[in-house]
Amino acid sequence: MIPHAFLQDLLARIDIVDVVGRFVQLKKSGANFTGLCPFHHEKTPSFTVSPSKQFYHCFGCSAHGSAIGFLMAHSGLSFVEAVNELAQSLGLTVPRETSRRNASAPETPAPTQKTALSLIEIMQQASEYYREQLRTSPAAIAYLKQRGLTGEIAKRFGLGYAPHDWQNLIRVFSDEQHNALVEAGLVIERDQSDANGPPRRYDRFRDRIIFPIRNLRAQVIGFGARVIERGEPKYLNSPETPLFNKGHELYGLFEARAAIRERGYALLVEGYLDVLALAQMGFPNAVATLGTACTSIHIQKLFRHTDQIIFSFDGDEAGRRAARRALEASLPHAGDHRTLRFLFLPLEHDPDSYIRTHGASAFTQAVESALPLSQFLLNEILDGQALDQPEGRAKALFHAKPLLQALPVNVLRAQIVRQLAQRLELPVAEITALLGDTRSSAQRSTHIPAPGERRRVTANEQRALRNLIAWPRIAARLSADEIQRLARAARNGAVFEEVLTHARALGDTARFSVMSDVLKNSPNAHVYEEALREILTLDEMVRDLQRCDAAHPDAADPYREQENLALEEVRAAITRLHYDALRARCEALTRQAARTPEENAELAQLLRQTAELKKRLIVGQYT
Repeated sequence: MIPHAFLQDLLARIDIVDVVGRFVQLKKSGANFTGLCPFHHEKTPSFTVSPSKQFYHCFGCSAHGSAIGFLMAHSGLSFVEAVNELAQSLGLTVPRETSRRNASAPETPAPTQKTALSLIEIMQQASEYYREQLRTSPAAIAYLKQRGLTGEIAKRFGLGYAPHDWQNLIRVFSDEQHNALVEAGLVIERDQSDANGPPRRYDRFRDRIIFPIRNLRAQVIGFGARVIERGEPKYLNSPETPLFNKGHELYGLFEARAAIRERGYALLVEGYLDVLALAQMGFPNAVATLGTACTSIHIQKLFRHTDQIIFSFDGDEAGRRAARRALEASLPHAGDHRTLRFLFLPLEHDPDSYIRTHGASAFTQAVESALPLSQFLLNEILDGQALDQPEGRAKALFHAKPLLQALPVNVLRAQIVRQLAQRLELPVAEITALLGDTRSSAQRSTHIPAPGERRRVTANEQRALRNLIAWPRIAARLSADEIQRLARAARNGAVFEEVLTHARALGDTARFSVMSDVLKNSPNAHVYEEALREILTLDEMVRDLQRCDAAHPDAADPYREQENLALEEVRAAITRLHYDALRARCEALTRQAARTPEENAELAQLLRQTAELKKRLIVGQYT
């Protein structure tokens, strides 16, 4: 966990205008800067950056946040990656706090910043060498032309060529860099050399087309390689290194990230050449796994850029197996606000061959007709089962149970269970009972159901939540009794506990820009979406949040005045929630046919308390 104090210090040192200005052309407009929003198409600038508040906001699409949030939204970085990038630009090392829950867990050592930078420089130099070799290799150029690839697409993706010799690359580097070449996975080191075999150290990639794999900072972190003629293996990737983990990375994500936002979906395929062919033929939003099955981490990465993923697999049996593994990896992330679909091509095709044979229009139609996750999941459960027999239905339920349990408890899961019940001609309750709730108590304590299924916060809860997020400094002014009443009376008490914990940790310098980015990184992020949306649809509130002290000498008093009004609203909401909770208990006791003496005493006390609270609500006295 990154300490809140470090986040505050980092954002105080960084200039958000410089961070945003790397990607957006900004113009001075009074105390702020404006430009065309990078998150939606517009002709008139509605995107504002406030240097005094270190905050950006688009009045067109409501994108907002601090410098951390901007890198998360624009570059698709995780919260930790964005913090690391900003810290690195200032020469700072990010400290870590060990949470109490994980205090006894051993830490995985990470590469030092110096080591990572050294390897990145090595990888960049190797990439430039491979690109230069491609320009001088007629055989490699002929192969790419044979595959239908243009020079423009080769340049965009930085394609290269590794010559057919044992030590071409290693000769480019000095002797002092050879150990780094081994660590970067570019050179293989043997225990001893053989007079008739390769030398002790030799190039990993030889006589292969090279596909650089870049992270979201445009840094080359690994390579994929394909043989030109015959040879095994046909494809070869960089090994695991301090920079590269093939189970975490996606080929082409750096190049595709803008198109993914513009098209509204990511197209996930299996091969490098699929990505290149699709990009060339009008689908620049395609990315590929690196010779591994699709993982949960791949899904999470893509969902930072879009709410819709379409998987496109080869039409053969291997493609079908890959689709099943992608389904299993996707299930825990299938929220009500997200779309996951599966495109199956004819048996003889992969995306590369299909789009070249049938054209972009046919591929567009195939994408539009892709199976939704619910249909593919039901097909996987029911296909091949004898549903007219008890044994067949039992077997279908046996296969269904782990898949359905992997889904979040949301409306989508409820709909799939209902459809499954109809197909099996069973009561919904029977399938629901079979699923049960196998999560551990620790998971249950922190899980917030997805938006469609969870108990929505009440109007009073939403009002309190909105004000605590927008004006987090007021958390320090709430009494212990008020905090306890809020946690006890609110139906989503754990959410308020999290917000209050972050607000108090951020301290007197807490601001909405930091608070919103911290909450976006929360496991309960969906719960906060509605509150953030409400805050940012109120233009007056946004202007208050962005007010520039330098341009408004009297800004300090209105800012404090706005906090006072927000605090009063929170206290009113707490009082109303407390009153409603007491009234509910009164009604429950009143409906009982018989009460114990203790319950009669409790009811009498509750009636006095509710009467007193009602008077306070009428006159507006909340403390």
